[in-house]
Amino acid sequence: MNLLERLGIAALHRLDPERAHALSLKALASGFAPLSGPFTTPRLQTTIAGLTLPNPVGLAAGFDKNATALAPLSRAGFGFIEVGAATPRAQPGNPKPRLFRLTEDAAVINRFGFNNDGMEAINARLANRPKDAVIGLNLGANKDSEDRAADFATVLAHCAPHLDFATVNVSSPNTEKLRELQGKEALTALLNGVMDTRSALARPIPVFLKIAPDLTEQELAEIAEAAANTGIDAIIATNTTLSRDGLTSPHRDQAGGLSGAPLFEASTRILAQLSVLTDGKIPLIGVGGIGSAEQAYAKICAGACAVQLYSAMIYQGLSLVTEITKGLDELLVRDGHTNIADAVGTKCKDWL
Repeated sequence: MNLLERLGIAALHRLDPERAHALSLKALASGFAPLSGPFTTPRLQTTIAGLTLPNPVGLAAGFDKNATALAPLSRAGFGFIEVGAATPRAQPGNPKPRLFRLTEDAAVINRFGFNNDGMEAINARLANRPKDAVIGLNLGANKDSEDRAADFATVLAHCAPHLDFATVNVSSPNTEKLRELQGKEALTALLNGVMDTRSALARPIPVFLKIAPDLTEQELAEIAEAAANTGIDAIIATNTTLSRDGLTSPHRDQAGGLSGAPLFEASTRILAQLSVLTDGKIPLIGVGGIGSAEQAYAKICAGACAVQLYSAMIYQGLSLVTEITKGLDELLVRDGHTNIADAVGTKCKDWL
């Protein structure tokens, strides 16, 4: 992180978190930040669900909810980008304030509630996306929907022509009863509907599933079974947590999903358990608490084929992305791996 970025972060942290987030997106879209594209080497290049990535470090959904900064994000160092979540109809989300910095814990709590411009507006922006990037969309359901399972398929059918992948998000804690869709029967029915829609596309794309970290062993086993039975292409582990263990920030009791540093260990344990349950047959993407190359590498060694981050950038800036990818390359050299795929799952047992 250079001095200019450090000063920018300090200035943004003097503002309301949601306003600061909006300003950071505008700064990106305006070309204010110098961006050189993703760092890559033969060791970092990898393939997941048929997608060729220059490096395995992706942007998690939630940073660019409405796909307003696709061009600059494609040059920000990420190997792949996930925007959204998008719902069929635009919705305002939950009342403000709904985003909180937990600076003492290097964490964030949000209770946005799938605020977004809706699939029509988001799809129009995706139509003008950079063609040389790997871009996916997080699919969501409207809060007042009478058939939330159908909402995911609706967004997929509408936006798929401009996507490289799509993610079924049933793990946000901020839409009432959404996480109930993670149950075996409900999840299987939902995923079958989405996969049927995918099969009917002129150009079928990979479909991922994003799960919560707050799952029992039995619940995780049922999700793994549903994923295998429905043919999901990858699982993203994990979304935010409802746990508040060990937090010290004055905002620790705010309602919503917790992300950032405190989530790292819990989400990595879920990742490792899922790696065993799926027997390595379903690609996993590790998310939760990544703030360094060492932590990204730990997720990979626990079973992830790729990783995503977001919250750590609030504290360390966008340059963190390239720092992590360069650090990953050095760690692969240190351990004698010729490719990122060689490291996947090599230390899974350490997290069980």
